[in-house]
Amino acid sequence: MDRKKNIIRVEDAEYGVDSRYKSNKERESDASALLEKRLIKMGYLPKNQIIRAKLMQLKFKMDDYLKEPVYDGQNYFSKFLETYIDTIYSKRSGFAKDIDITPVRLSQVINNHREPKDEFIMKLMIHSERVYTNVCEFHKKTWFQVYFHEKICDTMSRQEEWLPKIGKHVKISESMV
Repeated sequence: MDRKKNIIRVEDAEYGVDSRYKSNKERESDASALLEKRLIKMGYLPKNQIIRAKLMQLKFKMDDYLKEPVYDGQNYFSKFLETYIDTIYSKRSGFAKDIDITPVRLSQVINNHREPKDEFIMKLMIHSERVYTNVCEFHKKTWFQVYFHEKICDTMSRQEEWLPKIGKHVKISESMV
């Protein structure tokens, strides 16, 4: 009897690379132990290293988001903004003060009650450029790209809603051929 047939192969990053387990219980046990050890090790990292790692992770997530259209209706700009602020500041009012806006305005942008104005995004662009100086390369235009990428994806995903209404008002009066 071949014993290798009973081994479950998992090539999932959550459980380790190319791990071999005899049962799901064994796999889950190892995953829990690994997570626990990672959390303990992270507890010894200096705060600045944790912030640096979170900022790099945010940058990579934003870069991935910009690579492909996303039509799931989530507000990525506000989620990325929230993560950025909460990574750096203990209170969001500190960020609001640093970019010279009211905490209420910031809260409205984060909670999607108000669209960010160009000036807000420009301030965010300058702020993040300064923050990322010692972390990794961060393109100035990233925040604008994320914001407008979301708008484009949202508009295209709702095309069935707006096309019939808007299409009625569009004509071609000149012959093009």
